[in-house]
Amino acid sequence: MSTAEVHNSESSKSFIHVPFRPKRTLVGNTKHVIKGIALGPIYMLLAAFSPMPGLRFRANCFALGIRALFRLRRRLSLSAIFHLLFMPMDSTRYFEFDVVWKWLAPHPMRRYLDVSSPRLMPVSLLDSRPDVVADLINPDSQDLTESRRWVDFIDARDRCQLHGCLISDAPFAPDTFDVITSISVLEHIPEDSIAIKRIWNLLRPGGVLVLTVPCMARASEHYIDQNKWGILEKNSTGYIFWQRLYDESHLQQRIYSVTGQPDRVSIFGEKRAGSMSSNAARKRSDLDYPYWREPYMIATEFQYFDRLEDLPGEGVIALYFVKKQ
Repeated sequence: MSTAEVHNSESSKSFIHVPFRPKRTLVGNTKHVIKGIALGPIYMLLAAFSPMPGLRFRANCFALGIRALFRLRRRLSLSAIFHLLFMPMDSTRYFEFDVVWKWLAPHPMRRYLDVSSPRLMPVSLLDSRPDVVADLINPDSQDLTESRRWVDFIDARDRCQLHGCLISDAPFAPDTFDVITSISVLEHIPEDSIAIKRIWNLLRPGGVLVLTVPCMARASEHYIDQNKWGILEKNSTGYIFWQRLYDESHLQQRIYSVTGQPDRVSIFGEKRAGSMSSNAARKRSDLDYPYWREPYMIATEFQYFDRLEDLPGEGVIALYFVKKQ
Protein backbone atom coordinates (compact mmCIF):
# COMPACT_ATOMS: atom_id res chain seq x y z
CA MET A 1 0.00 0.00 0.00
CA SER A 2 1.27 3.46 -0.81
CA THR A 3 0.00 6.57 0.91
CA ALA A 4 0.48 10.21 0.03
CA GLU A 5 -0.37 12.99 2.49
CA VAL A 6 -1.55 16.57 1.96
CA HIS A 7 -1.90 18.95 4.93
CA ASN A 8 -4.27 21.87 5.32
CA SER A 9 -5.56 24.00 8.20
CA GLU A 10 -8.35 21.57 9.08
CA SER A 11 -6.88 18.10 8.69
CA SER A 12 -4.37 15.98 6.82
CA LYS A 13 -5.48 13.95 3.81
CA SER A 14 -4.14 10.50 2.97
CA PHE A 15 -4.61 8.72 -0.36
CA ILE A 16 -4.44 4.94 -0.10
CA HIS A 17 -3.66 2.61 -2.99
CA VAL A 18 -4.93 -0.96 -2.52
CA PRO A 19 -2.69 -3.48 -4.34
CA PHE A 20 -4.08 -6.45 -6.22
CA ARG A 21 -4.20 -9.53 -4.02
CA PRO A 22 -4.87 -12.92 -5.65
CA LYS A 23 -7.17 -15.44 -4.00
CA ARG A 24 -5.58 -18.06 -1.81
CA THR A 25 -5.35 -21.57 -3.27
CA LEU A 26 -7.04 -24.53 -1.59
CA VAL A 27 -3.68 -25.74 -0.30
CA GLY A 28 -2.76 -22.26 0.92
CA ASN A 29 -6.13 -21.84 2.57
CA THR A 30 -5.77 -25.19 4.35
CA LYS A 31 -2.33 -24.23 5.66
CA HIS A 32 -3.72 -20.89 6.84
CA VAL A 33 -6.56 -22.58 8.74
CA ILE A 34 -4.18 -25.08 10.39
CA LYS A 35 -1.91 -22.24 11.52
CA GLY A 36 -4.89 -20.40 12.94
CA ILE A 37 -6.06 -23.44 14.88
CA ALA A 38 -2.58 -24.14 16.22
CA LEU A 39 -1.39 -20.61 16.98
CA GLY A 40 -4.64 -18.83 17.87
CA PRO A 41 -4.89 -20.28 21.41
CA ILE A 42 -1.20 -19.53 22.07
CA TYR A 43 -1.57 -15.84 21.23
CA MET A 44 -4.80 -15.67 23.23
CA LEU A 45 -2.98 -17.13 26.24
CA LEU A 46 -0.17 -14.60 25.88
CA ALA A 47 -2.71 -11.77 25.61
CA ALA A 48 -4.60 -13.00 28.68
CA PHE A 49 -1.60 -12.11 30.87
CA SER A 50 -1.78 -8.48 29.73
CA PRO A 51 -4.43 -5.87 30.53
CA MET A 52 -6.40 -5.81 27.31
CA PRO A 53 -10.07 -5.39 26.42
CA GLY A 54 -12.37 -7.86 24.73
CA LEU A 55 -11.31 -11.19 26.23
CA ARG A 56 -14.73 -11.86 27.76
CA PHE A 57 -16.46 -10.97 24.51
CA ARG A 58 -13.97 -13.22 22.70
CA ALA A 59 -15.01 -16.07 25.03
CA ASN A 60 -18.65 -15.41 24.11
CA CYS A 61 -17.70 -15.72 20.44
CA PHE A 62 -15.99 -19.04 21.09
CA ALA A 63 -19.12 -20.36 22.83
CA LEU A 64 -21.21 -19.21 19.86
CA GLY A 65 -18.81 -21.01 17.52
CA ILE A 66 -19.14 -24.25 19.49
CA ARG A 67 -22.91 -23.98 19.18
CA ALA A 68 -22.51 -23.44 15.44
CA LEU A 69 -20.44 -26.63 15.09
CA PHE A 70 -23.37 -28.66 16.35
CA ARG A 71 -25.91 -26.79 14.22
CA LEU A 72 -24.41 -26.91 10.74
CA ARG A 73 -27.88 -27.38 9.32
CA ARG A 74 -28.44 -23.71 10.17
CA ARG A 75 -26.13 -22.89 7.26
CA LEU A 76 -23.41 -20.85 8.88
CA SER A 77 -20.42 -21.52 6.68
CA LEU A 78 -17.42 -23.43 7.98
CA SER A 79 -15.38 -20.30 7.34
CA ALA A 80 -17.70 -18.24 9.57
CA ILE A 81 -17.49 -20.87 12.31
CA PHE A 82 -13.68 -20.99 12.05
CA HIS A 83 -13.48 -17.22 12.46
CA LEU A 84 -15.85 -17.32 15.44
CA LEU A 85 -13.67 -19.90 17.17
CA PHE A 86 -10.19 -18.60 16.41
CA MET A 87 -10.24 -15.02 15.09
CA PRO A 88 -13.67 -13.36 15.53
CA MET A 89 -12.25 -9.84 15.92
CA ASP A 90 -9.27 -7.91 14.73
CA SER A 91 -7.41 -4.79 15.77
CA THR A 92 -9.41 -2.22 17.76
CA ARG A 93 -12.60 -4.28 17.48
CA TYR A 94 -11.41 -5.87 20.74
CA PHE A 95 -11.81 -2.48 22.41
CA GLU A 96 -14.98 -1.45 20.56
CA PHE A 97 -16.94 -4.64 21.21
CA ASP A 98 -15.75 -4.74 24.82
CA VAL A 99 -16.82 -1.21 25.73
CA VAL A 100 -20.16 -1.35 23.89
CA TRP A 101 -20.98 -4.71 25.51
CA LYS A 102 -20.15 -3.41 29.00
CA TRP A 103 -22.04 -0.15 28.57
CA LEU A 104 -25.21 -1.80 27.29
CA ALA A 105 -25.25 -4.85 29.59
CA PRO A 106 -27.18 -3.14 32.44
CA HIS A 107 -29.34 -1.00 30.17
CA PRO A 108 -32.97 -2.12 29.63
CA MET A 109 -34.15 -2.06 26.04
CA ARG A 110 -37.08 -3.20 23.97
CA ARG A 111 -36.56 -1.58 20.55
CA TYR A 112 -33.00 -1.65 19.27
CA LEU A 113 -31.47 -0.24 16.09
CA ASP A 114 -28.00 -0.98 14.76
CA VAL A 115 -26.62 1.19 11.99
CA SER A 116 -24.26 -0.92 9.88
CA SER A 117 -21.95 -2.12 12.68
CA PRO A 118 -19.92 -5.30 12.19
CA ARG A 119 -22.65 -7.93 12.56
CA LEU A 120 -21.01 -9.72 15.48
CA MET A 121 -22.10 -7.03 17.95
CA PRO A 122 -25.82 -6.76 17.08
CA VAL A 123 -26.09 -10.54 16.66
CA SER A 124 -24.49 -11.11 20.07
CA LEU A 125 -26.82 -8.56 21.68
CA LEU A 126 -29.86 -10.22 20.12
CA ASP A 127 -28.65 -13.64 21.18
CA SER A 128 -28.19 -12.55 24.80
CA ARG A 129 -31.39 -10.47 25.02
CA PRO A 130 -34.37 -12.60 23.85
CA ASP A 131 -36.82 -9.82 24.80
CA VAL A 132 -35.31 -7.33 22.34
CA VAL A 133 -36.88 -6.45 18.99
CA ALA A 134 -34.21 -5.22 16.58
CA ASP A 135 -33.76 -3.51 13.23
CA LEU A 136 -30.41 -3.77 11.46
CA ILE A 137 -29.49 -1.36 8.66
CA ASN A 138 -26.83 -2.16 6.08
CA PRO A 139 -26.63 -0.81 2.50
CA ASP A 140 -24.24 -3.63 1.48
CA SER A 141 -26.52 -6.33 0.02
CA GLN A 142 -23.87 -9.05 0.20
CA ASP A 143 -23.15 -8.31 3.84
CA LEU A 144 -26.87 -8.17 4.57
CA THR A 145 -27.35 -11.65 3.10
CA GLU A 146 -24.67 -13.04 5.42
CA SER A 147 -26.28 -11.23 8.36
CA ARG A 148 -29.58 -12.98 7.61
CA ARG A 149 -27.85 -16.33 8.03
CA TRP A 150 -26.63 -15.25 11.45
CA VAL A 151 -30.06 -14.00 12.50
CA ASP A 152 -31.54 -17.34 11.44
CA PHE A 153 -28.82 -19.20 13.32
CA ILE A 154 -29.70 -17.55 16.65
CA ASP A 155 -33.46 -18.06 16.00
CA ALA A 156 -34.16 -14.32 15.92
CA ARG A 157 -35.89 -13.93 12.57
CA ASP A 158 -39.28 -13.21 14.19
CA ARG A 159 -37.86 -10.27 16.18
CA CYS A 160 -35.23 -8.88 13.83
CA GLN A 161 -35.79 -6.99 10.60
CA LEU A 162 -32.93 -6.31 8.20
CA HIS A 163 -33.01 -3.25 5.95
CA GLY A 164 -30.82 -2.74 2.90
CA CYS A 165 -30.68 1.04 3.02
CA LEU A 166 -28.71 4.06 4.16
CA ILE A 167 -29.59 5.70 7.47
CA SER A 168 -30.99 8.63 5.48
CA ASP A 169 -33.60 6.26 4.00
CA ALA A 170 -34.41 4.35 7.20
CA PRO A 171 -38.19 3.69 7.32
CA PHE A 172 -38.79 4.60 10.97
CA ALA A 173 -40.72 7.25 12.86
CA PRO A 174 -38.97 9.67 15.23
CA ASP A 175 -38.49 8.58 18.86
CA THR A 176 -38.74 4.87 17.99
CA PHE A 177 -35.73 3.21 19.61
CA ASP A 178 -34.54 2.67 23.17
CA VAL A 179 -30.97 1.93 22.11
CA ILE A 180 -29.01 2.66 18.92
CA THR A 181 -25.50 1.44 18.17
CA SER A 182 -23.14 2.28 15.34
CA ILE A 183 -19.62 0.89 15.52
CA SER A 184 -17.01 2.43 13.22
CA VAL A 185 -19.56 3.57 10.63
CA LEU A 186 -20.05 7.32 10.95
CA GLU A 187 -16.49 8.03 9.80
CA HIS A 188 -17.28 6.49 6.39
CA ILE A 189 -20.18 8.90 5.74
CA PRO A 190 -19.09 12.18 4.10
CA GLU A 191 -22.15 14.02 5.44
CA ASP A 192 -21.71 12.66 8.94
CA SER A 193 -23.57 15.51 10.68
CA ILE A 194 -26.68 14.81 8.60
CA ALA A 195 -26.42 11.11 9.48
CA ILE A 196 -26.06 11.79 13.20
CA LYS A 197 -29.10 14.11 13.10
CA ARG A 198 -31.17 11.30 11.59
CA ILE A 199 -29.90 8.78 14.13
CA TRP A 200 -30.55 11.16 17.03
CA ASN A 201 -34.06 11.83 15.73
CA LEU A 202 -34.86 8.09 15.82
CA LEU A 203 -33.83 7.76 19.48
CA ARG A 204 -36.59 8.23 22.03
CA PRO A 205 -36.10 10.64 24.95
CA GLY A 206 -34.25 8.76 27.68
CA GLY A 207 -32.76 6.40 25.11
CA VAL A 208 -29.07 5.58 24.66
CA LEU A 209 -26.85 6.04 21.63
CA VAL A 210 -23.42 4.36 21.53
CA LEU A 211 -20.97 5.34 18.79
CA THR A 212 -17.38 4.49 18.07
CA VAL A 213 -15.25 6.40 15.56
CA PRO A 214 -11.51 6.52 14.78
CA CYS A 215 -9.66 9.47 16.23
CA MET A 216 -6.35 11.34 16.37
CA ALA A 217 -4.92 14.33 18.18
CA ARG A 218 -5.31 16.15 14.85
CA ALA A 219 -8.08 15.29 12.40
CA SER A 220 -7.35 13.40 9.19
CA GLU A 221 -9.25 12.18 6.14
CA HIS A 222 -8.45 9.05 4.16
CA TYR A 223 -9.28 8.45 0.49
CA ILE A 224 -8.94 5.08 -1.22
CA ASP A 225 -8.89 3.78 -4.80
CA GLN A 226 -11.03 0.70 -4.03
CA ASN A 227 -14.81 1.09 -4.26
CA LYS A 228 -15.62 -1.46 -1.55
CA TRP A 229 -19.35 -0.77 -1.16
CA GLY A 230 -20.19 0.90 -4.48
CA ILE A 231 -22.04 3.72 -2.71
CA LEU A 232 -19.77 6.73 -3.24
CA GLU A 233 -18.26 8.04 -6.46
CA LYS A 234 -14.60 8.66 -7.21
CA ASN A 235 -13.49 12.29 -7.15
CA SER A 236 -11.27 14.04 -9.67
CA THR A 237 -8.18 12.37 -8.21
CA GLY A 238 -9.61 8.89 -8.88
CA TYR A 239 -10.04 8.20 -5.17
CA ILE A 240 -13.13 7.64 -3.01
CA PHE A 241 -13.76 9.08 0.44
CA TRP A 242 -12.88 6.29 2.89
CA GLN A 243 -12.95 7.60 6.43
CA ARG A 244 -12.54 10.56 8.73
CA LEU A 245 -10.40 10.43 11.89
CA TYR A 246 -11.86 12.84 14.43
CA ASP A 247 -10.05 15.22 16.73
CA GLU A 248 -11.73 17.13 19.56
CA SER A 249 -12.74 20.01 17.28
CA HIS A 250 -14.34 17.67 14.73
CA LEU A 251 -16.24 15.80 17.45
CA GLN A 252 -17.63 19.09 18.75
CA GLN A 253 -18.60 20.41 15.32
CA ARG A 254 -19.89 17.24 13.68
CA ILE A 255 -21.37 15.17 16.53
CA TYR A 256 -21.73 17.04 19.83
CA SER A 257 -23.42 19.97 18.09
CA VAL A 258 -26.32 17.53 17.53
CA THR A 259 -26.21 15.26 20.56
CA GLY A 260 -24.71 17.45 23.23
CA GLN A 261 -21.69 16.29 25.23
CA PRO A 262 -21.36 12.51 25.76
CA ASP A 263 -22.20 11.01 29.14
CA ARG A 264 -19.30 8.55 28.88
CA VAL A 265 -16.09 8.50 26.85
CA SER A 266 -13.38 5.87 26.42
CA ILE A 267 -10.27 6.24 24.22
CA PHE A 268 -7.99 3.45 23.04
CA GLY A 269 -5.07 3.85 20.67
CA GLU A 270 -1.67 2.84 19.43
CA LYS A 271 1.37 3.47 21.60
CA ARG A 272 3.61 4.18 18.61
CA ALA A 273 2.44 6.42 15.77
CA GLY A 274 2.15 4.56 12.48
CA SER A 275 1.79 1.02 13.80
CA MET A 276 -1.95 0.90 13.10
CA SER A 277 -1.67 2.13 9.50
CA SER A 278 1.25 -0.16 8.72
CA ASN A 279 -0.70 -3.12 10.10
CA ALA A 280 -3.71 -2.16 7.97
CA ALA A 281 -1.43 -1.96 4.92
CA ARG A 282 -0.16 -5.46 5.57
CA LYS A 283 -3.71 -6.79 5.80
CA ARG A 284 -4.50 -5.32 2.39
CA SER A 285 -1.43 -6.81 0.72
CA ASP A 286 -0.52 -9.99 2.62
CA LEU A 287 -2.61 -13.00 1.65
CA ASP A 288 -1.36 -14.90 4.68
CA TYR A 289 -1.75 -12.17 7.28
CA PRO A 290 -1.73 -13.85 10.74
CA TYR A 291 -5.06 -12.67 12.16
CA TRP A 292 -4.57 -15.01 15.13
CA ARG A 293 -1.83 -12.66 16.37
CA GLU A 294 -4.27 -9.76 16.81
CA PRO A 295 -5.07 -10.28 20.53
CA TYR A 296 -1.38 -10.18 21.46
CA MET A 297 -0.82 -7.17 19.21
CA ILE A 298 -3.64 -5.28 20.94
CA ALA A 299 -2.31 -6.26 24.36
CA THR A 300 1.23 -5.05 23.67
CA GLU A 301 0.94 -2.22 21.13
CA PHE A 302 -2.20 -0.36 22.31
CA GLN A 303 -3.38 1.30 25.50
CA TYR A 304 -6.09 3.52 26.99
CA PHE A 305 -5.74 7.31 26.91
CA ASP A 306 -7.43 10.03 28.93
CA ARG A 307 -7.53 12.68 26.18
CA LEU A 308 -7.39 12.78 22.39
CA GLU A 309 -4.53 15.25 22.68
CA ASP A 310 -2.42 12.50 24.28
CA LEU A 311 -2.66 10.15 21.30
CA PRO A 312 0.68 9.69 19.51
CA GLY A 313 -1.11 8.38 16.43
CA GLU A 314 -4.42 6.72 15.59
CA GLY A 315 -7.01 5.49 18.04
CA VAL A 316 -10.70 4.81 18.56
CA ILE A 317 -13.08 6.76 20.76
CA ALA A 318 -16.28 5.26 22.19
CA LEU A 319 -19.10 7.68 23.02
CA TYR A 320 -22.20 7.06 25.16
CA PHE A 321 -25.08 9.52 24.93
CA VAL A 322 -28.39 9.68 26.79
CA LYS A 323 -31.07 11.70 25.01
CA LYS A 324 -32.55 14.12 27.50
CA GLN A 325 -36.24 13.81 28.36
